[in-house]
Amino acid sequence: MDYYGFMILDTFLRRIRHSALTLGCLSAGLMGAQAMAQTGTTPRNPAPASGASISGEAAAPDYSALDADLFNQILLGELSVYGGESAEGFALLLDGARKSNDSKLYERAVQVALQGRSPDAALTASRAWAKALPGSREANRYVLQILVGLNRIAESIDALKSEINNTPARERNTMISAIPRIYARATDKKLASTVVEQALTESLANPAYGSTAWTTLGRVRLEAGDTQGVLDAARRAQALDANAEAPAGLALQLMDGKTPAAEEIVRKHLAGKPSLEFRMGYARALIDAQRLPEATQQLQAVTNAKADHPQAWLVLGSLELQDRKLDLAEKSLKRHVDLNLAANASRNEAARAENSRGLAQAYLQLAQIAEQRKDFAQAESWLAKIDSAQDLINAQSRRAQILAKQGKIEEGRKLLRSLPEKAPGDGRMKLLAEVQLLRDNKQYQAGYDLLTEKTRGAPVDHELNYDRAMMAEKLGRLDEMERLLRQIIAAKPDYQHAYNALGYSFAERNIRLPEARVLIQKALEFAPGDPFITDSLGWVEFRAGNLAEAERLLETAFKARPDAEIAAHLGEVLWVRGKRDRALAIWREGASLNADNETLQETLKRLRVKL
Repeated sequence: MDYYGFMILDTFLRRIRHSALTLGCLSAGLMGAQAMAQTGTTPRNPAPASGASISGEAAAPDYSALDADLFNQILLGELSVYGGESAEGFALLLDGARKSNDSKLYERAVQVALQGRSPDAALTASRAWAKALPGSREANRYVLQILVGLNRIAESIDALKSEINNTPARERNTMISAIPRIYARATDKKLASTVVEQALTESLANPAYGSTAWTTLGRVRLEAGDTQGVLDAARRAQALDANAEAPAGLALQLMDGKTPAAEEIVRKHLAGKPSLEFRMGYARALIDAQRLPEATQQLQAVTNAKADHPQAWLVLGSLELQDRKLDLAEKSLKRHVDLNLAANASRNEAARAENSRGLAQAYLQLAQIAEQRKDFAQAESWLAKIDSAQDLINAQSRRAQILAKQGKIEEGRKLLRSLPEKAPGDGRMKLLAEVQLLRDNKQYQAGYDLLTEKTRGAPVDHELNYDRAMMAEKLGRLDEMERLLRQIIAAKPDYQHAYNALGYSFAERNIRLPEARVLIQKALEFAPGDPFITDSLGWVEFRAGNLAEAERLLETAFKARPDAEIAAHLGEVLWVRGKRDRALAIWREGASLNADNETLQETLKRLRVKL
């Protein structure tokens, strides 16, 4: 074929925008043809085509194989693909790749098969490629990824081993770390875990890669639900590299209360020089476990080490607000605001939008602090600074609460109802905000009626039914409350709030205490260590006459979460046990947290105690 024939083909291929890999191969063929036309000889070492194989093999392939017949075959293959005959085009391109032994043609054949949604054909081509060029990492990667994509996990072990072994030593830890992503879509997670473990056998025993390999195996085991296997892998990884953060990060994911041994690994890493982000992660895990005083300590360590860490100040301020330390919370939240606003000057628009959520949270909580101080004008001032559409409902909810505290609850309800519904979940969020407004202001009948109206004929919503049950309890409709809670338990057996609410209701009325204990213990199985559920169990033990156990449980709950209601219960147990000075101290602490708490006020009135 002459020069003009090649030029026509090149123009055609560019027009249809085919793979740059094929163009590279054909362009190299063009150079070879030009050389032959000019000299009458075959160039044995032509310049490599642009886009040469990233794997490094065949840097200078022998393009003398691209004679007129092969060229026409490749052209026909590409025309077939372009004309919608993918199977025919694939067959021609794969045959051409076999004849020329060129990696780019093999890759083009694989891509045509994948684009034509023929993964089996793609696997055939990639295996032929790997067989023809045994050192090609690119070919092996295709084999591995296609096998995993086809869920032929057991067959992937050889390809995975090859990928590990053929990766240069300096890159091997990075490659091993990427293995969980390769198997992320495997449906049989346990089989994937077994395959990965077998492929990593040598790496697990090699000090240079062992820590990374054990961490990787732990991550795959985590996907397979093998908790003990994850724990073992994290321990082994940490033993091989005490300074590595990844093993401790793996253990951090097990800190759900059911695997206390995982925290030993985390604490061992914390004893060294952990990154601030790791310490932040530990703080979040402690918050999830309702271990708020310990979480506060970790956040204080972060802010002491890096005073310009805005996220740490935000979370710390939130915890201080929960603990009703208003002055400290205000200081922390204002620090977050100042840091965020200062950083915005150098951020691009996307980054500023992302960080606006943090600012909105800070403004909401600062408004809440002002509201608790009954400084409603200041609260409104903070709320007016919120410009995030996503936080509009939260901002308006706080405005509604402010109106309610000024005796304008109907205005607050109208404010919430007037909010636009821009996203599918906005209507539900508005309803929840209105229910919360009514509950907080003891408008139980209105709340019950609203929930009854909204749930009638609608798809089952367990959260709304739970709220309705709590409103029914406040109205003295205890049979209705029990019916709703049992419906939730039957439909959603892991909804711990329903178990706890029903059990506590029995304990509060001093009835069916054995059943109450079983219900609350079940709730604790789903939320181990939850201080409010622990408080419920302590109250059951008090009602049952087990005063020492009741005191132990309530002390544990109050230490984990200082709260006025828990203080009321703990104080009463201490009072009955004759520890009256300690009871008075606990009640005073509870009153400092929330003097208006109904349970605390009722307890003090019933026992005729004045603080």
